[in-house]
This record gives sequence, C-alpha cells and structure tokens, in this order.
Amino acid sequence: MNKSVLVTVPALHWLEDGKAFEARWRSHTGAPPPRRVAVADGKMTADEAYGLACQGTALLWRGDFQEARQMFSALGKRADRPQRKSRESATRSMATPAEAFHLYRQARSQRARTLNALLIPLNDDYLIPLPRAPDIRQACVETFGPAETASVTSLRALLGVIGAHEWRTKGIEIPEAGGRIHPHFGVFAPIRREYVDLVSTTPLPTSASSSVAFDIGTGTGVLAAVLARRGIERVTATDLDPRALACARENIRQLGLSERVDVVQADLFPAGRAPLVVCNPPWIPARPSSPLENGIYDPESRMLRGFLGGLPEHLEGGGEGWLILSDLAEHLGLRTRAQLLEELDAAGLRVVGRNEITPRHPRTADKMDPLHIARAAEITSLWRLAAR
Repeated sequence: MNKSVLVTVPALHWLEDGKAFEARWRSHTGAPPPRRVAVADGKMTADEAYGLACQGTALLWRGDFQEARQMFSALGKRADRPQRKSRESATRSMATPAEAFHLYRQARSQRARTLNALLIPLNDDYLIPLPRAPDIRQACVETFGPAETASVTSLRALLGVIGAHEWRTKGIEIPEAGGRIHPHFGVFAPIRREYVDLVSTTPLPTSASSSVAFDIGTGTGVLAAVLARRGIERVTATDLDPRALACARENIRQLGLSERVDVVQADLFPAGRAPLVVCNPPWIPARPSSPLENGIYDPESRMLRGFLGGLPEHLEGGGEGWLILSDLAEHLGLRTRAQLLEELDAAGLRVVGRNEITPRHPRTADKMDPLHIARAAEITSLWRLAAR
C-alpha cells in the first residue's frame, strides 16, 4: 500500500519503517478503525500478540497468511481461557438466567474485540499481498462491492466473508422451497429448520388456500418460496435491508418463482390486506452488537410489536397471521409468556391455534454452553392469530 493513495473515510493510519501510511478501513460490524496499530509477522509470539490485542493495539499482519490463521487460532484459545473461568464463577453465583445471558454476551463481545485486532491488508483488487494467501476476490466483491482502493480489514471479518461466499455458492437444500437457498453475507441463513417445518406443515387458512400472502421480513426469501410452493398464487415478501432484498430476489429467481413472488422494500407491511400474513422476527429482545446480528436480536421487541400492532389492519376478514417465535427469551428471563399474551391482546388479536416444534440444532445438547439450560428447554411455536 502506498501512503499517497487517497482513500475514503473511514481510514486506518499506521507507522511502518518510520513512514506514515493509511488505507481504507473495512469493518463487517461498522466498528471504527483501531487507533493504535503495530506491524506483526510470524516472529511475534502468540502471548505478545494477545497482550497487545488486550491493550487495544491492532496487529497489521505482514507475514505468511497461513501463519496469520495460526495466530488467529492461538488468540482465540487465549481469549477463551478467561471466559471459561468467568463462566464457571458466574454459574456458581448466578441469580437469574438473564444475568447468565448478559454475562455471556459480554464475554462474546470481549472475545470478538480481541480477535478483530488481527488485521490483513487487501490490494485495490482485493488480492491479499501475503505469501500463501487464498484468492478471495469474488467473495470480497459479494460482500463489499467492487474494489476501489487498497484497504485493511480484520482476519476475523475475512474468514466470515469466505464462509459466507461458500454458503452462497453451495446453498442450503430446502425441499419445501423447491431447491437450494443461497444466503448472502449478512443475511440470516435458514440453517435452523424449525420455522421452515412449521410454515410448510401448518394447514393454510381456507381463505388463503390459493390466494395472497405476505411474508414480513423475508430475509433469504425462504418462507415466501415455501408459501408459493404450497399453492399461494401471489406472495409479497418484504424487507428493509438491501442485502436481504437482493438475496431474496436472487433466490426467488433461481427457484423459478418470480412470477408468483414479489420482493419489495417496506418497513414491515406492504400496502393492502391478505388472508395470510407470515412473520418470523428475531427471537431475542436485546440490542445487536453488529448489523450481522439483526436476524437474532430485536431491540425492545420492536419488530415483534410492530408486526402485532399492524397485523389487524392488514388481515382480510377470516384471515390469519402466522407468528413464528421461539420461547428462548422466556427461558432467559428476557420476556414472559404473560407479556407476549398482553401484546397480542393490546393489538386486538386472538389466538386460534398454535403449533410447536422442538429445536434440533446441536447447541441444545451442548452442556458446556453457558445458556444450555435455556436452549435445552426451548420450543419454537407458530402462533395462528386472528383479529378480534
């Protein structure tokens, strides 16, 4: 990288061989560039690197790329040691599940800050100018857009970019959607099958058996595709996130459903009414620490409340709203069942039925997970709602 290259803000600044340099800063979480940067390579020990990272100094890697991955792994092991101790201490003194959840998130946030300290340079065409580095140009274009200038990002972010590209290329087979769903970077992938199973097996309302449906917060478009495959003639799928909109449109097109599914940008509801309105909001009422967590965390249950509050005026007479919601937040002490029922009542909704499914993902059986008790008790429900 050349210090004379003009880059857009935000930029990373550092000293190397007595000279000042800068490059465009890329962050998958929206975090600002580090203020302190040290140049590192394979001569630096993992303990030295960990000490600098814990003090807030980022490490711009100039050595072999595979050695950078080894350093990343070593930093992760060191970051996990205090977490294990704090988890054991927290388990002994824990008063509530909510405290366990917040301590868990604090530990994960600290771990992420430590691992994000290891930085990798990118040329102006996204090539990594390090020995034994993979060619990740296409993955970077998919995530960051066309290359414009030299830049720097964390190795942790790059590994996420590479993983997202692999998921996007390979896709996830969802027979109920008619094929493979290809998630994009930053769009919640349908790797947990509970909500797909519920939407694909719950009997359709009589008025919606071959009519119109809305899919609110469509993400990858998987539920819109499932509804279309079930015989709904017209599905309108909404989202606010440009990444999700592009992802859903691509999936709908590849599944051959473009004539039956419209993907539109909207804050929750599209215009009009439908006999079936489906929503699978984020399940945890907490603030996301990065845009990538928007599919998991719903601050103050804003999306959930927005869906419930707007549902009656978007339902046709005799129609149903399908709310797919895990009760994990209840087991974590972040929301009670009584509060959910109060929200339904305040919105003028009544429950006409509820289908349940037990999650089958591996974390439900991981007894080392600090949230294991809550995850093991989790149930995902499809609430069938109607206007009073």
